[in-house]
Amino acid sequence: MHHTPTMLAFDSAHIWHPYTSIRDPLPVYPVKRAEGCTIFLEDGRELVDGMASWWTAIFGYNHPVLNRAVTDQIEQMAHVMFGGLTHRPAVELCRRLLDICPAGLDAVFLSDSGSVSVEVAIKMAIQYWSSVGRPEKQRLATIRSGYHGDTLGAMSVCDPVTGMHHLFSGILPAQLFADMPRSPFDGPLDDRDVQGLEQLLAAHHREIAALILEPVVQGAGGMRFYSPDYLARARQLCDQYEVLLICDEIATGFGRTGKMFACEHAGISPDILCLGKALTGGYMTLAATLASEKVVGGISSGDPGLFMHGPTFMGNPLACATAVAAIDLLQSFDWQTAVTAMEQQMKRELAPCAAMPGVREVRCLGGIGVVELKQPVDTARVQALFVERGVWVRPFGRLVYIMPPYIITPEELSRLTTAICAVVAGLPKTTP
Repeated sequence: MHHTPTMLAFDSAHIWHPYTSIRDPLPVYPVKRAEGCTIFLEDGRELVDGMASWWTAIFGYNHPVLNRAVTDQIEQMAHVMFGGLTHRPAVELCRRLLDICPAGLDAVFLSDSGSVSVEVAIKMAIQYWSSVGRPEKQRLATIRSGYHGDTLGAMSVCDPVTGMHHLFSGILPAQLFADMPRSPFDGPLDDRDVQGLEQLLAAHHREIAALILEPVVQGAGGMRFYSPDYLARARQLCDQYEVLLICDEIATGFGRTGKMFACEHAGISPDILCLGKALTGGYMTLAATLASEKVVGGISSGDPGLFMHGPTFMGNPLACATAVAAIDLLQSFDWQTAVTAMEQQMKRELAPCAAMPGVREVRCLGGIGVVELKQPVDTARVQALFVERGVWVRPFGRLVYIMPPYIITPEELSRLTTAICAVVAGLPKTTP
Protein backbone atom coordinates (compact mmCIF):
# COMPACT_ATOMS: atom_id res chain seq x y z
CA MET A 1 0.00 0.00 0.00
CA HIS A 2 3.02 2.29 0.34
CA HIS A 3 3.67 2.01 -3.41
CA THR A 4 2.39 5.34 -4.77
CA PRO A 5 0.36 4.05 -7.77
CA THR A 6 -1.34 1.46 -5.56
CA MET A 7 -2.08 4.08 -2.92
CA LEU A 8 -3.52 6.47 -5.49
CA ALA A 9 -5.65 3.75 -7.05
CA PHE A 10 -7.17 2.87 -3.67
CA ASP A 11 -7.67 6.54 -2.85
CA SER A 12 -9.41 7.19 -6.16
CA ALA A 13 -11.71 4.19 -5.80
CA HIS A 14 -12.67 4.39 -2.15
CA ILE A 15 -11.90 7.73 -0.46
CA TRP A 16 -13.98 10.89 -0.64
CA HIS A 17 -12.09 14.18 -0.66
CA PRO A 18 -13.73 17.54 0.17
CA TYR A 19 -16.28 18.65 -2.42
CA THR A 20 -15.02 16.04 -4.86
CA SER A 21 -16.75 13.28 -6.79
CA ILE A 22 -15.68 9.78 -5.83
CA ARG A 23 -16.60 8.50 -9.33
CA ASP A 24 -14.85 11.28 -11.24
CA PRO A 25 -12.39 12.62 -8.68
CA LEU A 26 -10.09 15.58 -9.00
CA PRO A 27 -6.39 14.67 -9.00
CA VAL A 28 -4.67 14.39 -5.64
CA TYR A 29 -0.97 14.77 -4.94
CA PRO A 30 0.61 12.35 -2.43
CA VAL A 31 2.51 14.16 0.33
CA LYS A 32 5.55 12.60 1.98
CA ARG A 33 6.22 15.28 4.56
CA ALA A 34 5.97 19.02 5.21
CA GLU A 35 8.30 21.47 6.90
CA GLY A 36 8.29 25.24 7.23
CA CYS A 37 6.30 26.55 4.27
CA THR A 38 7.14 23.60 2.01
CA ILE A 39 5.09 20.52 1.14
CA PHE A 40 7.26 17.64 -0.09
CA LEU A 41 5.51 15.31 -2.51
CA GLU A 42 6.19 11.59 -2.78
CA ASP A 43 7.61 12.08 -6.29
CA GLY A 44 10.27 14.49 -5.02
CA ARG A 45 8.64 17.76 -6.03
CA GLU A 46 8.51 20.59 -3.50
CA LEU A 47 5.63 23.06 -3.23
CA VAL A 48 5.56 26.41 -1.45
CA ASP A 49 2.31 26.27 0.53
CA GLY A 50 0.00 29.20 -0.11
CA MET A 51 -2.99 27.78 1.77
CA ALA A 52 -1.59 27.05 5.26
CA SER A 53 -3.66 23.86 5.11
CA TRP A 54 -6.96 25.67 4.79
CA TRP A 55 -5.76 28.62 6.84
CA THR A 56 -4.68 26.66 9.92
CA ALA A 57 -0.89 26.21 9.76
CA ILE A 58 0.04 29.80 10.55
CA PHE A 59 3.50 28.72 11.80
CA GLY A 60 4.12 26.37 8.90
CA TYR A 61 4.83 22.68 9.36
CA ASN A 62 6.95 20.61 11.71
CA HIS A 63 7.52 23.50 14.08
CA PRO A 64 9.79 22.48 16.99
CA VAL A 65 7.75 24.32 19.64
CA LEU A 66 4.48 22.69 18.62
CA ASN A 67 6.16 19.32 18.10
CA ARG A 68 7.43 19.48 21.66
CA ALA A 69 4.00 20.42 23.00
CA VAL A 70 2.51 17.35 21.33
CA THR A 71 5.19 14.94 22.51
CA ASP A 72 5.27 16.30 26.06
CA GLN A 73 1.49 16.01 26.40
CA ILE A 74 1.16 12.58 24.81
CA GLU A 75 3.49 11.20 27.47
CA GLN A 76 0.98 12.38 30.08
CA MET A 77 -2.33 11.53 28.40
CA ALA A 78 -3.68 11.86 24.90
CA HIS A 79 -7.28 12.07 26.03
CA VAL A 80 -9.54 11.83 29.02
CA MET A 81 -13.27 12.51 29.13
CA PHE A 82 -14.27 16.04 30.10
CA GLY A 83 -17.45 14.99 31.86
CA GLY A 84 -16.67 15.08 35.58
CA LEU A 85 -12.95 15.63 34.99
CA THR A 86 -10.73 18.55 34.09
CA HIS A 87 -7.03 19.01 33.35
CA ARG A 88 -4.38 21.67 33.12
CA PRO A 89 -4.19 21.95 29.29
CA ALA A 90 -7.90 22.81 29.03
CA VAL A 91 -7.77 25.26 31.94
CA GLU A 92 -4.66 26.97 30.59
CA LEU A 93 -6.14 27.22 27.11
CA CYS A 94 -9.39 28.75 28.32
CA ARG A 95 -7.46 31.18 30.50
CA ARG A 96 -5.44 32.35 27.50
CA LEU A 97 -8.49 32.65 25.26
CA LEU A 98 -10.33 34.84 27.76
CA ASP A 99 -7.19 36.98 28.12
CA ILE A 100 -6.72 37.66 24.40
CA CYS A 101 -10.28 37.65 23.05
CA PRO A 102 -12.48 40.77 22.84
CA ALA A 103 -13.63 42.13 26.19
CA GLY A 104 -16.81 40.88 27.78
CA LEU A 105 -16.50 37.19 26.94
CA ASP A 106 -16.65 35.16 30.13
CA ALA A 107 -16.86 31.42 29.44
CA VAL A 108 -15.46 28.91 26.95
CA PHE A 109 -17.05 25.80 25.46
CA LEU A 110 -14.53 23.51 23.74
CA SER A 111 -15.41 21.31 20.78
CA ASP A 112 -13.58 19.57 17.97
CA SER A 113 -14.30 21.48 14.74
CA GLY A 114 -15.30 24.88 13.47
CA SER A 115 -18.67 23.69 12.22
CA VAL A 116 -19.46 22.29 15.66
CA SER A 117 -18.44 25.56 17.30
CA VAL A 118 -21.07 27.26 15.14
CA GLU A 119 -23.67 24.64 16.09
CA VAL A 120 -22.81 25.29 19.73
CA ALA A 121 -23.19 29.05 19.23
CA ILE A 122 -26.59 28.60 17.59
CA LYS A 123 -27.79 26.36 20.41
CA MET A 124 -26.45 28.80 23.01
CA ALA A 125 -28.41 31.65 21.45
CA ILE A 126 -31.66 29.70 21.23
CA GLN A 127 -31.31 28.25 24.73
CA TYR A 128 -30.50 31.69 26.13
CA TRP A 129 -33.77 33.18 24.91
CA SER A 130 -35.76 30.15 26.04
CA SER A 131 -34.17 30.41 29.49
CA VAL A 132 -35.08 34.08 29.89
CA GLY A 133 -38.70 33.50 28.89
CA ARG A 134 -38.56 34.31 25.18
CA PRO A 135 -38.87 30.85 23.56
CA GLU A 136 -40.31 32.35 20.37
CA LYS A 137 -36.86 33.72 19.46
CA GLN A 138 -35.53 30.69 17.56
CA ARG A 139 -34.57 31.95 14.10
CA LEU A 140 -31.23 33.31 12.94
CA ALA A 141 -30.38 36.32 10.84
CA THR A 142 -27.25 36.58 8.72
CA ILE A 143 -25.85 38.29 5.64
CA ARG A 144 -25.56 36.85 2.17
CA SER A 145 -22.25 35.49 0.84
CA GLY A 146 -21.38 34.06 4.24
CA TYR A 147 -20.07 30.62 5.06
CA HIS A 148 -20.20 28.97 8.47
CA GLY A 149 -19.65 25.25 7.99
CA ASP A 150 -21.04 21.99 6.68
CA THR A 151 -23.19 20.67 9.52
CA LEU A 152 -26.95 21.22 9.34
CA GLY A 153 -27.31 24.23 11.62
CA ALA A 154 -24.24 25.89 10.14
CA MET A 155 -25.48 25.17 6.61
CA SER A 156 -28.73 27.00 7.34
CA VAL A 157 -26.85 30.30 7.75
CA CYS A 158 -24.54 29.83 4.76
CA ASP A 159 -25.39 31.78 1.63
CA PRO A 160 -28.12 29.82 -0.23
CA VAL A 161 -26.19 30.17 -3.52
CA THR A 162 -22.46 30.43 -2.74
CA GLY A 163 -22.75 28.37 0.45
CA MET A 164 -22.64 25.08 -1.52
CA HIS A 165 -25.63 23.59 0.29
CA HIS A 166 -28.62 24.14 -2.01
CA LEU A 167 -29.26 20.39 -2.21
CA PHE A 168 -30.31 20.43 1.45
CA SER A 169 -32.47 23.54 1.37
CA GLY A 170 -35.64 21.53 1.90
CA ILE A 171 -34.58 20.25 5.31
CA LEU A 172 -32.72 23.27 6.64
CA PRO A 173 -34.34 25.76 9.03
CA ALA A 174 -35.54 28.83 7.13
CA GLN A 175 -33.28 31.63 8.30
CA LEU A 176 -33.35 35.32 7.44
CA PHE A 177 -30.82 36.88 5.05
CA ALA A 178 -29.84 40.51 4.63
CA ASP A 179 -27.89 41.64 1.60
CA MET A 180 -24.14 41.43 1.99
CA PRO A 181 -22.41 44.73 2.77
CA ARG A 182 -20.73 46.27 -0.26
CA SER A 183 -18.86 49.10 1.44
CA PRO A 184 -15.17 48.26 1.03
CA PHE A 185 -12.88 47.61 3.97
CA ASP A 186 -10.94 50.84 3.53
CA GLY A 187 -13.83 53.06 2.42
CA PRO A 188 -16.73 54.90 4.06
CA LEU A 189 -19.87 53.03 5.04
CA ASP A 190 -22.73 53.43 2.59
CA ASP A 191 -25.87 53.82 4.70
CA ARG A 192 -27.77 51.70 2.18
CA ASP A 193 -25.69 48.73 3.33
CA VAL A 194 -27.18 48.96 6.80
CA GLN A 195 -30.76 49.70 5.77
CA GLY A 196 -31.50 46.15 4.70
CA LEU A 197 -30.18 44.68 7.95
CA GLU A 198 -32.08 47.22 10.02
CA GLN A 199 -35.32 46.55 8.13
CA LEU A 200 -34.87 42.81 8.63
CA LEU A 201 -34.27 43.16 12.37
CA ALA A 202 -37.11 45.65 12.77
CA ALA A 203 -39.55 43.29 11.07
CA HIS A 204 -38.46 40.02 12.66
CA HIS A 205 -36.62 40.75 15.90
CA ARG A 206 -39.32 39.11 18.00
CA GLU A 207 -38.45 35.75 16.42
CA ILE A 208 -34.68 36.23 15.91
CA ALA A 209 -32.35 34.73 18.48
CA ALA A 210 -29.08 35.96 16.96
CA LEU A 211 -27.36 37.60 14.03
CA ILE A 212 -24.37 35.53 12.89
CA LEU A 213 -21.70 36.86 10.57
CA GLU A 214 -18.03 36.66 9.73
CA PRO A 215 -16.53 39.95 10.89
CA VAL A 216 -14.91 42.09 8.15
CA VAL A 217 -13.87 39.12 5.97
CA GLN A 218 -16.31 36.67 4.40
CA GLY A 219 -14.33 33.48 3.78
CA ALA A 220 -15.40 30.51 1.70
CA GLY A 221 -18.59 32.26 0.59
CA GLY A 222 -16.61 34.64 -1.60
CA MET A 223 -13.45 35.98 0.13
CA ARG A 224 -14.94 39.47 0.40
CA PHE A 225 -13.74 42.27 2.69
CA TYR A 226 -16.23 44.81 4.04
CA SER A 227 -16.22 47.96 6.12
CA PRO A 228 -15.61 47.59 9.87
CA ASP A 229 -18.18 50.38 10.29
CA TYR A 230 -20.84 47.92 9.08
CA LEU A 231 -19.86 45.55 11.86
CA ALA A 232 -20.04 48.36 14.41
CA ARG A 233 -23.54 49.28 13.19
CA ALA A 234 -24.58 45.62 13.32
CA ARG A 235 -23.53 45.53 16.98
CA GLN A 236 -25.65 48.63 17.67
CA LEU A 237 -28.65 47.21 15.86
CA CYS A 238 -28.43 43.92 17.74
CA ASP A 239 -28.49 45.83 21.03
CA GLN A 240 -31.36 48.00 19.84
CA TYR A 241 -33.53 45.08 18.73
CA GLU A 242 -32.58 42.59 21.47
CA VAL A 243 -30.76 40.16 19.22
CA LEU A 244 -27.56 38.38 20.19
CA LEU A 245 -24.49 38.89 17.97
CA ILE A 246 -22.46 35.80 17.02
CA CYS A 247 -19.11 36.48 15.37
CA ASP A 248 -17.64 33.57 13.43
CA GLU A 249 -13.87 34.13 13.62
CA ILE A 250 -12.95 30.58 12.67
CA ALA A 251 -11.09 31.81 9.58
CA THR A 252 -10.17 35.33 10.73
CA GLY A 253 -8.99 34.73 14.29
CA PHE A 254 -5.39 34.71 15.50
CA GLY A 255 -4.02 37.50 13.33
CA ARG A 256 -5.09 36.65 9.80
CA THR A 257 -6.60 40.10 9.07
CA GLY A 258 -3.82 42.09 10.77
CA LYS A 259 -5.61 42.20 14.13
CA MET A 260 -5.63 39.35 16.64
CA PHE A 261 -9.37 39.10 15.96
CA ALA A 262 -11.25 40.77 13.12
CA CYS A 263 -13.78 42.23 15.60
CA GLU A 264 -11.02 44.57 16.71
CA HIS A 265 -11.16 46.44 13.40
CA ALA A 266 -14.60 47.68 14.50
CA GLY A 267 -13.84 47.93 18.21
CA ILE A 268 -16.75 45.66 19.13
CA SER A 269 -17.26 42.51 21.13
CA PRO A 270 -19.87 39.86 20.27
CA ASP A 271 -22.16 38.03 22.65
CA ILE A 272 -20.81 34.72 21.29
CA LEU A 273 -17.53 34.11 19.47
CA CYS A 274 -16.58 31.04 17.39
CA LEU A 275 -12.92 30.04 16.99
CA GLY A 276 -11.12 27.19 15.24
CA LYS A 277 -8.66 26.59 12.37
CA ALA A 278 -5.44 28.34 13.52
CA LEU A 279 -6.26 27.69 17.19
CA THR A 280 -3.73 24.83 17.32
CA GLY A 281 -1.44 26.15 14.60
CA GLY A 282 -2.84 23.53 12.24
CA TYR A 283 -1.69 20.57 14.32
CA MET A 284 -4.90 19.23 15.83
CA THR A 285 -8.62 19.62 15.29
CA LEU A 286 -10.02 21.88 18.01
CA ALA A 287 -12.56 24.69 18.27
CA ALA A 288 -14.00 26.96 20.93
CA THR A 289 -17.20 28.91 21.45
CA LEU A 290 -16.94 31.81 23.88
CA ALA A 291 -19.96 33.43 25.52
CA SER A 292 -20.57 36.64 27.45
CA GLU A 293 -21.65 36.77 31.07
CA LYS A 294 -25.10 37.79 29.81
CA VAL A 295 -25.45 34.58 27.79
CA VAL A 296 -23.97 32.43 30.54
CA GLY A 297 -26.23 33.97 33.16
CA GLY A 298 -29.34 33.58 31.03
CA ILE A 299 -28.70 29.91 30.26
CA SER A 300 -27.82 29.17 33.88
CA SER A 301 -30.95 30.81 35.24
CA GLY A 302 -33.47 28.85 33.18
CA ASP A 303 -34.59 25.26 32.88
CA PRO A 304 -32.57 23.00 32.96
CA GLY A 305 -29.89 25.44 34.12
CA LEU A 306 -27.10 23.87 32.08
CA PHE A 307 -26.03 24.05 28.46
CA MET A 308 -27.24 21.03 26.47
CA HIS A 309 -24.17 19.93 24.53
CA GLY A 310 -21.22 17.65 25.24
CA PRO A 311 -18.88 16.29 22.53
CA THR A 312 -17.07 13.03 23.25
CA PHE A 313 -13.66 14.59 22.59
CA MET A 314 -14.49 17.89 24.31
CA GLY A 315 -11.40 19.41 25.89
CA ASN A 316 -9.05 16.87 24.34
CA PRO A 317 -5.80 17.33 26.32
CA LEU A 318 -3.52 16.76 23.35
CA ALA A 319 -5.28 19.43 21.29
CA CYS A 320 -5.55 21.84 24.22
CA ALA A 321 -1.84 21.56 25.05
CA THR A 322 -0.99 22.21 21.43
CA ALA A 323 -3.30 25.23 21.34
CA VAL A 324 -1.68 26.67 24.48
CA ALA A 325 1.71 26.35 22.81
CA ALA A 326 0.36 27.88 19.58
CA ILE A 327 -1.08 30.93 21.36
CA ASP A 328 2.15 31.41 23.30
CA LEU A 329 4.13 31.07 20.08
CA LEU A 330 1.93 33.65 18.33
CA GLN A 331 2.44 36.12 21.17
CA SER A 332 6.20 35.50 21.27
CA PHE A 333 7.01 37.06 17.90
CA ASP A 334 5.99 40.18 16.02
CA TRP A 335 3.23 38.63 13.97
CA GLN A 336 1.65 42.02 13.24
CA THR A 337 4.76 43.15 11.40
CA ALA A 338 4.94 39.84 9.54
CA VAL A 339 1.29 39.97 8.45
CA THR A 340 1.53 43.64 7.45
CA ALA A 341 4.60 42.87 5.34
CA MET A 342 2.73 40.01 3.67
CA GLU A 343 -0.18 42.30 2.86
CA GLN A 344 2.05 44.97 1.33
CA GLN A 345 4.00 42.44 -0.72
CA MET A 346 0.85 40.71 -1.99
CA LYS A 347 -0.74 44.05 -2.94
CA ARG A 348 2.37 44.99 -4.89
CA GLU A 349 3.02 41.66 -6.59
CA LEU A 350 -0.58 40.71 -7.38
CA ALA A 351 -1.39 44.16 -8.76
CA PRO A 352 -0.57 43.19 -12.39
CA CYS A 353 -3.47 40.73 -12.34
CA ALA A 354 -5.95 43.62 -12.08
CA ALA A 355 -5.29 44.58 -15.70
CA MET A 356 -5.75 41.06 -17.07
CA PRO A 357 -8.91 40.53 -19.19
CA GLY A 358 -10.36 37.70 -17.14
CA VAL A 359 -9.92 39.37 -13.74
CA ARG A 360 -12.75 41.11 -11.91
CA GLU A 361 -10.80 42.37 -8.88
CA VAL A 362 -7.61 41.98 -6.87
CA ARG A 363 -7.85 42.52 -3.11
CA CYS A 364 -5.55 41.94 -0.15
CA LEU A 365 -6.01 42.29 3.59
CA GLY A 366 -3.59 41.10 6.25
CA GLY A 367 -2.42 37.63 5.30
CA ILE A 368 -5.08 37.19 2.60
CA GLY A 369 -4.52 37.76 -1.11
CA VAL A 370 -7.39 37.28 -3.58
CA VAL A 371 -7.67 37.40 -7.36
CA GLU A 372 -11.35 37.22 -8.29
CA LEU A 373 -11.98 36.13 -11.87
CA LYS A 374 -14.96 36.83 -14.09
CA GLN A 375 -15.60 33.12 -14.69
CA PRO A 376 -15.03 29.98 -12.61
CA VAL A 377 -11.76 28.13 -13.14
CA ASP A 378 -11.23 24.51 -14.14
CA THR A 379 -9.95 23.45 -10.72
CA ALA A 380 -8.08 20.32 -11.84
CA ARG A 381 -6.33 22.10 -14.70
CA VAL A 382 -5.40 25.19 -12.71
CA GLN A 383 -4.27 23.11 -9.75
CA ALA A 384 -1.91 21.18 -12.02
CA LEU A 385 -0.49 24.42 -13.43
CA PHE A 386 0.34 25.63 -9.95
CA VAL A 387 1.97 22.34 -9.00
CA GLU A 388 4.09 22.53 -12.15
CA ARG A 389 5.30 25.91 -10.92
CA GLY A 390 6.23 24.53 -7.52
CA VAL A 391 3.46 26.09 -5.43
CA TRP A 392 0.34 24.87 -3.67
CA VAL A 393 -2.63 27.13 -4.45
CA ARG A 394 -6.13 25.68 -4.27
CA PRO A 395 -8.63 27.82 -6.22
CA PHE A 396 -12.38 27.49 -5.98
CA GLY A 397 -15.11 28.94 -8.15
CA ARG A 398 -13.93 32.29 -9.48
CA LEU A 399 -11.36 32.75 -6.72
CA VAL A 400 -7.63 32.25 -6.88
CA TYR A 401 -6.38 33.17 -3.43
CA ILE A 402 -3.60 32.59 -0.91
CA MET A 403 -3.48 32.65 2.89
CA PRO A 404 0.11 31.58 3.59
CA PRO A 405 1.77 30.75 6.91
CA TYR A 406 2.94 33.84 8.80
CA ILE A 407 6.53 32.59 8.75
CA ILE A 408 6.75 32.67 4.95
CA THR A 409 9.81 34.43 3.57
CA PRO A 410 9.53 37.23 0.98
CA GLU A 411 11.18 34.90 -1.54
CA GLU A 412 8.66 32.13 -0.91
CA LEU A 413 5.77 34.59 -1.10
CA SER A 414 7.11 35.91 -4.41
CA ARG A 415 7.07 32.38 -5.80
CA LEU A 416 3.37 32.23 -4.96
CA THR A 417 2.46 35.62 -6.39
CA THR A 418 4.57 35.08 -9.51
CA ALA A 419 2.84 31.77 -10.13
CA ILE A 420 -0.60 33.32 -9.66
CA CYS A 421 0.17 36.11 -12.13
CA ALA A 422 1.49 33.62 -14.69
CA VAL A 423 -1.37 31.14 -14.34
CA VAL A 424 -4.08 33.81 -14.38
CA ALA A 425 -2.49 35.44 -17.43
CA GLY A 426 -2.69 32.12 -19.25
CA LEU A 427 -6.35 31.42 -18.54
CA PRO A 428 -8.85 31.59 -21.41
CA LYS A 429 -9.98 35.14 -22.10
CA THR A 430 -13.52 35.79 -20.95
CA THR A 431 -16.06 38.59 -21.15
CA PRO A 432 -17.94 39.97 -18.14
